[in-house]
Amino acid sequence: MLASADLGLKAWAQQALPGSPIDGGPFDPQLAFNSGIAFSFAADAPAWTVIAVTGLVTLVVAAALWRTAATGSRPWGGALAAVLGGAAANLIDRAPDGKVTDYLHTGWWPTFNLADVFIVCGGLLLVALSWRDDRPGRGRTERISSAQQ
Repeated sequence: MLASADLGLKAWAQQALPGSPIDGGPFDPQLAFNSGIAFSFAADAPAWTVIAVTGLVTLVVAAALWRTAATGSRPWGGALAAVLGGAAANLIDRAPDGKVTDYLHTGWWPTFNLADVFIVCGGLLLVALSWRDDRPGRGRTERISSAQQ
């Protein structure tokens, strides 16, 4: 669902925004394409390399979600799902031509898309949740023994 929302907005942006940014307040929709990863990192790398790396990262996140689904908390699963949805949307968008469609522009930050928002917010939530004692992979006996020390 997260990926489909972003892919739908990317399709809209490609139809509605070429050559004509819209004055949208804090976010001025503007069409841009990014052949790199975050902040155009590795933009000069061959497209197949970027697709392979982002595909591998997407698979790792999917495996983490699958592995922790039964034992993780809902916030943990939601955070992983947000990262996975954003990563999948960008990977699907990148596959045909090696570029990701960006459409949110602030004027003070590089142009980005909804998938990027999912990835960043999910990642920040994962960092915050990793400080909790009830995160996945940390069983009750580990919490008890660490509390006794």
